[in-house]
Amino acid sequence: MTCDDARSRLDALLDGELSPSDAAAVQQHLGECSACARAFEELRAASHWLREGLVHYQAPDVLKASIQRALREQQTAARPRRTVVRWLMLAAAGVAIAVASSAITYAVARRGSRSASVAGEVLASHIRSLMPGHLIDVASNDTHNVKPWFDGRVNLSPAVPPLDSANFVLVGGRLDYVDSHAAAVVVYRRRQHVINVYSWPESGADEATRQTSSNGYHLVYWRRAGIEYWAASDLNPAELAQFVALYARAGP
Repeated sequence: MTCDDARSRLDALLDGELSPSDAAAVQQHLGECSACARAFEELRAASHWLREGLVHYQAPDVLKASIQRALREQQTAARPRRTVVRWLMLAAAGVAIAVASSAITYAVARRGSRSASVAGEVLASHIRSLMPGHLIDVASNDTHNVKPWFDGRVNLSPAVPPLDSANFVLVGGRLDYVDSHAAAVVVYRRRQHVINVYSWPESGADEATRQTSSNGYHLVYWRRAGIEYWAASDLNPAELAQFVALYARAGP
């Protein structure tokens, strides 16, 4: 087994997703290759650190009851079936945004971040982007197509590093509006998981990465060289931390 083969399986090994024979082959390679063994230990340490920091909050019973009542009333309304189904889909998306972003905002606020409201906006934007037709304005897996597309549309040149060698595949970019800023959003995929990376100019000192999670969504924030970054995904925290480390290292 080569180093590339082993490293592409480290996340699956950590999550217990490999077959016994594949797991044994990777473990054998780790016993023979100190570089890959070190990469696996770093991944495992990041997973442990993020797992320890997770904060979960449930929606209040009053909110749950209000949502259920509204859905029952809508279901009994005399409307065509297609209209009702569409309304329920939009309502479910709205509820997911409201509940998840409220929990994210509260979790970040508890940690003393100045960016509590921004976290809620980023999460709401991420969830909206998963609806059909909202994810990308420019579709390309080529850095040289995506990066120039932002010229003249936002007042920064966002980092668009090629990370497909680590199985984080660039799929395109779009514009968004967060915290009264026009934001550049670079979009990657890891298997079926979407990773949105938001960036905009922000004055202030550099800040190390911080993360928070709620209802299956994870956010990582950092600031570097006058640019604020947010990465949002439902990818597991360890792999998202790996992505952020690679992206930040390759960025400006």
